[in-house]
Amino acid sequence: MADIDIPPRLIALERAAWAEQQAGALTVASAEAVQAAYREHAAANPKVSRLELEMATKKLVRHPEA
Repeated sequence: MADIDIPPRLIALERAAWAEQQAGALTVASAEAVQAAYREHAAANPKVSRLELEMATKKLVRHPEA
């Protein structure tokens, strides 16, 4: 996977959603907010696919030691 510039706002949204998911309290609103942010960023940056962006962000948030 190529190096992808992940905006801090997206990292913060993913971290919040991941924390909710780990606590068993993920809301539809949180999940939709993260997905909307992925779509918006990918639409504004056509060289980056939404899927690659999402995978890179989740890897950064869920496996920071990697």
